[in-house]
Amino acid sequence: MQKTYDADHRASFSRLSEGEGAPLYEVVKRHISESILQGELPAGTILPSESSLAAKFGVSVGTMRKALSALTTEGMLMRRRKTGTVVTGWAPLHNLSHFFQYFRLHDKTGGLLQSETRLLDYQVGNATHEEADKLQITPGERVYRLKRLRRVKDIAAMHELLVLPGARLPDFPAAEHLPSLLYRYLFERYDIRVAAVREQITATLASKEDAELLELKLPQALMVIDELSFDQSATPVILAHHRFNTEHFMYVNEIR
Repeated sequence: MQKTYDADHRASFSRLSEGEGAPLYEVVKRHISESILQGELPAGTILPSESSLAAKFGVSVGTMRKALSALTTEGMLMRRRKTGTVVTGWAPLHNLSHFFQYFRLHDKTGGLLQSETRLLDYQVGNATHEEADKLQITPGERVYRLKRLRRVKDIAAMHELLVLPGARLPDFPAAEHLPSLLYRYLFERYDIRVAAVREQITATLASKEDAELLELKLPQALMVIDELSFDQSATPVILAHHRFNTEHFMYVNEIR
């Protein structure tokens, strides 16, 4: 079922400026692609006209056309005669110079799902030797540790621990002001774009904490993903540990 997307209700569809720190069409493209990848623009959504979107973003029609053309080339959008620009629901076609990675939850039929994120714990501390080694910082440097729970359709799907280097994040928001779309926030606030991800995937039996957070009956197997994300300069920016229940959902990582 197709629906027309109303740009007025989305804060991300706001006016942009040359001061965003990246080519303007790339910033526009990032806003739209992240909305698609996060499930805010589901497959079949019809985007407004180029001129309407350009006005919402405060950019020229040429800039908007360039951003939409790039997303069409990557497979995220499709041009349909008499209909307009439509979200395909496909994963983007990546290449080495524009690699962008998200943790993506899918249902058993392969459909991309949108998760709701709840912050369980927020700590400011000193980097351990292991954290410092992976993030390429000095042991004892300030880090932010975020423990989060993701739910899909009111089912607990995953809990995770994210560790971020404090030196890269001046004036990082307190827990009550932390946005749930962390990757988008890092790009918009700090111009940190996740450009590559290294993952180690294993399986384990759920612990008592897993069972409590993910509402499981023991014994239960879990998928574990230890992940290190790198920015566009190949510097580590996020160290993550995900614990994931695959009973209802699956993790899909596509590079085409």
